[in-house]
Amino acid sequence: MKVLVPVKRVIDYNVKARVKPDQSGVDLANVKMSMNPFDEISVEEAVRLKEKGVVSEIVAVSVGPTQAQETLRTALAMGADRAILVNAEAQDLEPLAVAKVLKAVIAEEAPEVVLIGKQAIDGDNNAVGQMLSALLDWPQATFASKVEIDGGKAKVTREVDGGLQTLEVDLPAVITVDLRLNEPRYASLPNIMKAKKKPLDVKELASLGADTAPRLKVVKVSEPPKRAGGVKVESAAELVSKLKTEAGVL
Repeated sequence: MKVLVPVKRVIDYNVKARVKPDQSGVDLANVKMSMNPFDEISVEEAVRLKEKGVVSEIVAVSVGPTQAQETLRTALAMGADRAILVNAEAQDLEPLAVAKVLKAVIAEEAPEVVLIGKQAIDGDNNAVGQMLSALLDWPQATFASKVEIDGGKAKVTREVDGGLQTLEVDLPAVITVDLRLNEPRYASLPNIMKAKKKPLDVKELASLGADTAPRLKVVKVSEPPKRAGGVKVESAAELVSKLKTEAGVL
């Protein structure tokens, strides 16, 4: 069984994002970048399924600039067998465009399962997996906290507002993963060295024939308002008074 794992290069989650002076977007200059945390979880799950003998090949794919090769090398060091970079140097692709590009890659690779992070921490769109499922006309299971694959079916436990829900879907399918699915491993130094020798193919975006024309326009990007300082009160009565008169919440 072949598993395709899309991964994205994003600002490292430990870095505080800065807005460009013209408010046109987020400043990426001289900022540490890393693999999207949810995608790390999907790579880890694919590797665990391979260790169980369920999966025979893991293909990591990224749609982005040349620097995304570093992200793919990380996926290879974690246990992916090979990687594909779709070079989209000049474009910041929207979720629908990414889904269309992935559909074109899937048509060539023919995987049985697509394991993808539920969202990227930069755009927070939570849309690519669902859009990809619709474009492929494949069943989908989102927000997976447990994945079991057996006999051409996937049993996925997902988190919902009321607790846990278990779905069974026929393969091929798209599965988006959530935080509690697993704890990603650290890539060891020997595996990092081995990853340098694993195949990494580069495809040009135009060669896939996907429609990536932008459909959205960013009007303005701004930082959230700074939190105002708190005040101390001497008694519960004073607190209630302030909430009534000053905050207007009672």
